[in-house]
Amino acid sequence: MLDPHGLYEVIGELPVLDSPVLLQALTGFVDAGSAIQLSRDHMLEHLESEVVATFDLDQLLDYRSRRPPMIFVADHFESYEEPNLALHLVTDQLGTKFLLLAGPEPDLQWERFIAAVTELIEDLDVSVTVGLNAIPMAVPHTRPVGLTAHATDKRLIGDHESWLQRVQVPASVGNLLEFRLGLSGHDALGYAAHVPHYLAQTGYPAAAELLLDSVSASTGLALPTGGLRESAKLVREEVDKQIADDEQAGRLVTSLEAQYDAFIRGRQGNLLADTDTPLPTAEELGAELERFLAEQARDE
Repeated sequence: MLDPHGLYEVIGELPVLDSPVLLQALTGFVDAGSAIQLSRDHMLEHLESEVVATFDLDQLLDYRSRRPPMIFVADHFESYEEPNLALHLVTDQLGTKFLLLAGPEPDLQWERFIAAVTELIEDLDVSVTVGLNAIPMAVPHTRPVGLTAHATDKRLIGDHESWLQRVQVPASVGNLLEFRLGLSGHDALGYAAHVPHYLAQTGYPAAAELLLDSVSASTGLALPTGGLRESAKLVREEVDKQIADDEQAGRLVTSLEAQYDAFIRGRQGNLLADTDTPLPTAEELGAELERFLAEQARDE
């Protein structure tokens, strides 16, 4: 294992915890609908928390590819939005302590970073690590948000049905962390909310709500979602209004609804091969993911 020392700093002394859950919410890769960011910001805003450890981003971040914003006023620079990657100790609504790894996904030294996180997981006696993700999918906003669950051991995700079989996707630190933890005998799982691809560049709180609800269901943590639910209703109303005013967008949504409904009927009857309007293939989904990443890079 690579030496993780010098990559992070513990604030004070590590707390003594009773086999806590660790949530990892790293942004910078695929965060369709900003669902990861909405989830982690919502938790840190509505739950009591403190920083346990911080990571040295000067070693991990490529500032030129993701330049932090600065505010310039008239004749001087007023502020600098310093990026921060930290491990937080958070208390849920029932008083249970858990850990939250939040911040930008490292650009560099992935293996050393994973070694550092694994060291903290072992030092803090973490019971299970749960990753949050959100991916663009050819699904309509008028249907329930879907979810892809994955884990180092199938028992961790119960009876979640798979939307995908075999598909090649770009790696991320979060997914690689799950993979490495499995190889070293640690329990880890992850949830990826399905965000309508035509809304992937805007905030989609319905996906964030589903992510937190899924974490609660699998770990027993009591996480707040009321604010996200209200925001999701407002977003749905605004999107419905815009779709109603755009004939082309309306046809797209109608087509996606037909695909989605046919897929669900096929899944319920185990007759996926009999549907004339299947969901996109793995290759098409991979191409959509690559397009989304290219748009993100261009916007940045």
